Amino acid sequence: MREHSLDIPAPEKWGEGLVSVPEGEVLELEVRLESVHEGILVSGTVDTTAAGVCGRCLIDITEPVEVEFQELFAYPEGEASDFDVQDDHVDLENLVRDAIVLSLPFQPVCQPDCPGLDPNTGERLTESPGEPEQSPVDSRWAALQQYTSDHGDALRAAPKTEKS
Repeated sequence: MREHSLDIPAPEKWGEGLVSVPEGEVLELEVRLESVHEGILVSGTVDTTAAGVCGRCLIDITEPVEVEFQELFAYPEGEASDFDVQDDHVDLENLVRDAIVLSLPFQPVCQPDCPGLDPNTGERLTESPGEPEQSPVDSRWAALQQYTSDHGDALRAAPKTEKS
């Protein structure tokens, strides 16, 4: 068994969509290599930082990425695969890349309760002064805007007459 701590830069941008690990971002790897009958069992963790934009308000965000991984690199037996021992070495790039990319959020947010953008103005709702905008009223209902609760009170207070 061998254990290694590695700090290496990401060889290229990993991930597509709203967040990704940019090229050159440091990947902190803690790896444990164990010899087993079928090959080499690799387990470990990777810590890095992903950058992108919030899925609701489009503000720039960075978030930590911490992923655990484990894979058996088998001794070659005919058909080659990505997870084979090659010349007593294992290539961790595909394993680490897959673990990181699969852990990235599909719809990242800057904060859990991010309100997003105003559909009419496109401004961020977190930065707005908090005054609610009046939505346009259908012209067929415009006359009801003049109705107030005072009118209703006056109608209720009026004496009722009985018809015989």
